[in-house]
Amino acid sequence: MNTDATPVVVFRGADISNGEIPVVEHLDLTILPGEFVYLTGKVGSGKTSIIRTLTGENPLLAGEAEVVSFDLTNLKRKQIPYLRRSLGIVFQDFQLLMDRTVEDNLRFALKATGWKDKIAMDERITQVLEAVGLSSKAYKQPHQLSGGEQQRAAIARALLNDPKLILADEPTGNLDEDTARGIMRLLFDINRKGTAIIMVTHNRSLIRMFPARVITLENGICREIASQA
Repeated sequence: MNTDATPVVVFRGADISNGEIPVVEHLDLTILPGEFVYLTGKVGSGKTSIIRTLTGENPLLAGEAEVVSFDLTNLKRKQIPYLRRSLGIVFQDFQLLMDRTVEDNLRFALKATGWKDKIAMDERITQVLEAVGLSSKAYKQPHQLSGGEQQRAAIARALLNDPKLILADEPTGNLDEDTARGIMRLLFDINRKGTAIIMVTHNRSLIRMFPARVITLENGICREIASQA
């Protein structure tokens, strides 16, 4: 982690909504390149709302915010696709296209983010599948994969555009304990190579097993409850 680097996320006095009503008030939070940060809290506390604000889905109600050099305070609709291309996003339910192979899922994502060179796309797909340990599963369809393998495919998709920041919303929520640990090891391996990660989770045992910075949300207030190397 480089403490002199430009932060990948900054909130200053930010009010966050769930799309309709405020759920987090006066949020002050800075995340630096290479940090791993857990967002914890009860259902409805605003964890996912923060993620949706970072992706431009929920507008900022008040205050200031920046993510990977995009100003969320004055974010224009036409900027949102470019913002999302600069982020890696991993969902609890994988959100893979079930009617095509893993490789074709990744190719679809590359085309959607502006890639056109077939050779370059093939090379990048090979790289990210190798990074997540799925090189031998490129031609499988999602239904032929285990839950853990589907999440690895989703993480590969998140890596395609070499993001500075990955947003992972309950990425282990649908996985058994052993598989969840495998996904955590993969995320921490990615993090050690320099990618910042914000992970929403309820799983305290995973936090204890894979310690990192912990931010908790309660009654509309955000506070840091642990900072561990």
